[in-house]
Amino acid sequence: MGEFDLIKRYFTRPARQAILGVGDDCALLQPAPGTQLAISCDMLVEGHHFLSMTDPFKLGHKALAVNLSDLAACGAKPLAFTLALALPRADDAWLAPFSQGLFALADAHGCELIGGDTTRGPLNICITVFGEVPVVNGQSKALLRSGAQAGDDLYVSGTLGDARLALEVSRGTVSVPAPVQEAARCRMEQPTPRVALGLALRSIATAAIDVSDGLLGDLGHILQQSGVGATVNTDIAATLVAARAYYTKTSNLSATEISPDQWRDLALAGGDDYELLFTAPVSKRKAVATAALASQTPVTRIGQIDLERGLHLLDAQGQAVPNIYTSFDHFA
Repeated sequence: MGEFDLIKRYFTRPARQAILGVGDDCALLQPAPGTQLAISCDMLVEGHHFLSMTDPFKLGHKALAVNLSDLAACGAKPLAFTLALALPRADDAWLAPFSQGLFALADAHGCELIGGDTTRGPLNICITVFGEVPVVNGQSKALLRSGAQAGDDLYVSGTLGDARLALEVSRGTVSVPAPVQEAARCRMEQPTPRVALGLALRSIATAAIDVSDGLLGDLGHILQQSGVGATVNTDIAATLVAARAYYTKTSNLSATEISPDQWRDLALAGGDDYELLFTAPVSKRKAVATAALASQTPVTRIGQIDLERGLHLLDAQGQAVPNIYTSFDHFA
């Protein structure tokens, strides 16, 4: 199977929203009147971002999900994406489920493949995604990292740390029951992009970012670009590890080999969660709750934004927690 046969068989579909899609030197997009294009690019490299034994269907899902998560953090509606794919070989048994997982998520969000490239090489997946953000009275409605204000509440969606837990299980550093392991692995391999929540927060949140490298590390980007500080309740954050909820429900928390400090580390520095971390004024608490309900996405208030720069970590008793947490960095 040659390159163009591969593209035609697995990745060519009729253009729907695009003016021109796969098959020419360039795709043509026409954004709706009164909108801006939001664009993001992410790369997944075998051995760095995913394990070699990852189910290709789930990998197709994740490859697009991490990009849709960026659109969600910007409050952008998905529009289209391109795919650059390096493959060791043209393998039908891998390509069929990969493309199925990719398109299943794409169809769920009305986001169509409009072009890209294929080449022979170590497995590498690079997606560029395009979305739309409305412009009202000359003002973009995009959510940015730079809008957090002193006094704002600090929220995170969904759960934290389970993807990192799955990674540690695969490394053999911790052991958990099979149901916990399966749920954690699902969070690592098939994250849920919070697109609906991002859209609902457009006129509510003051700043937002998706949690890809770890909660505290990504919060640092908001603090730096907004010129503010924050206080985070680490014990509240630690309760958001779904695996911990399993032990709590079974009254078996003491039986796990994971210590309280490790639960904290999973939540604060785990990474690969693809949840939304955002800020909103105290006066918008009801609106945040409404947005969460409308998008069917749980959100939790984990702290507040401070006028003075710096990050302060507190436990449930209000005692200071040392900031010993480091987020993922490819070149650190």
